[in-house]
Amino acid sequence: MDNMMSIELKSPQDVQREIAGRFKARRLALNLTQQGLAARAGVSWSSLKRFEYTGLIAFDALLKLALVLECLGDFDRLCVDDGRGLASKSLDEILSEPKPRRKGRIK
Repeated sequence: MDNMMSIELKSPQDVQREIAGRFKARRLALNLTQQGLAARAGVSWSSLKRFEYTGLIAFDALLKLALVLECLGDFDRLCVDDGRGLASKSLDEILSEPKPRRKGRIK
């Protein structure tokens, strides 16, 4: 693709499930049980179980889990302007920008 922005539309639920799956995979890679991770993070076991199954969890609990799983720094990149100004534009603004003209013959 030449300089085309790829937009992948996911629902919030899709993102929740993907993140929950990544957290579970990391927990398993670190050889932690649900109970062990919950205890180390100070999060209830039922909250962790619900998170791994549905993706639902309180934000502060998610950050506590991330700290124990050594991925808290990943949150530093959320909603950061990437230098292209995209963080300050809405999806409607991005989609309404004029498209570059293609060179070629008109049929």
